[in-house]
Amino acid sequence: MRILGIETSCDETSAAVLSGVGNDVALESLVILSQDVHRIFGGVVPEIASRQHLTSILPVIDQALHDAGVVLTNIDAIAVTHAPGLVGALLVGVAAAKGLSLTTGIPLIGVHHLEGHLFATSLEHPDAVPPFTALLVSGGHTMLIDVPAWGRYELLGATRDDAAGEAFDKAAKLLGLPYPGGPHLERLARSGDPSRFKFTRPMLRRDQKIGDGDFYDLSFSGLKTAVMLAVRNSKNIVEDASSIARGFQDALTETLSEKVARAVRASRTRRVVLGGGVACNRALVDAVSVRVGTAVSVFAPSPRMATDNAAMIARAGLFRAERAEWARLDLPASSGVPIPGMIRR
Repeated sequence: MRILGIETSCDETSAAVLSGVGNDVALESLVILSQDVHRIFGGVVPEIASRQHLTSILPVIDQALHDAGVVLTNIDAIAVTHAPGLVGALLVGVAAAKGLSLTTGIPLIGVHHLEGHLFATSLEHPDAVPPFTALLVSGGHTMLIDVPAWGRYELLGATRDDAAGEAFDKAAKLLGLPYPGGPHLERLARSGDPSRFKFTRPMLRRDQKIGDGDFYDLSFSGLKTAVMLAVRNSKNIVEDASSIARGFQDALTETLSEKVARAVRASRTRRVVLGGGVACNRALVDAVSVRVGTAVSVFAPSPRMATDNAAMIARAGLFRAERAEWARLDLPASSGVPIPGMIRR
């Protein structure tokens, strides 16, 4: 089966062509057009993102088909992100997918963006398949999920306020770094002194146990405030910036890695899969690998596959298409709905 994937949930316009059966898949093309205009404003402006998608969506789809050496008549299904995300941005991709489906008769599949991130890493690491413990870390979401099988998801914990990626961007902004701040902060932290700024590891206590509300949950708003106070109290921010960045990153990655380790111990899985924009942070990957031990395999995506991309949407779409979970032409765009098959422990 050959799938055309379309992704427009935020500020990347992306299309991809993927073919295969089950977990045996081949990525035939992937086009990602990032909207650098948002750097001027220090964050994504929804209206601008929507307008940029409008001008880019059809050329991006055409390029993905061209790169794969196929035409629309070679496509068996069209998978499109319909939730969650910026509604205006989502509507562009959904409208394009509906139009193509209506005019060609190719069936339509609505894909949940976060389910796409769960599949993304397997496109580069064939062993990153269930059962596994998943850590989704992006600008809008931070979730710890038990994945016994594709389509079966048990939410163990999530952030109660800021997502990890949002915390990275806000801490970077406080340090005067460009948007998006995560990669800049990571680079700055490499030269920082880890002993100078020891921030509290948020929502992490020794007396926590399974069943406690905060055993798996996360919180980063207090960490962000601690960075703000460190910046305000600094007598030489140029000299302190790298060490503040290092202190922030250490606190965040150590917290995430401990939560992952708790989930691994409870479920006895031997695989950990990271997904989302923060998943390619090397310090996070290393921290998780050390914390879970050598008996557990840790899989993380490359920066290209960690960002919002249509390859992961096509992959999740293939899974849904093989189960004939077709969408109707009244498929809505939504800013927030649960991942299909998700339950809360």
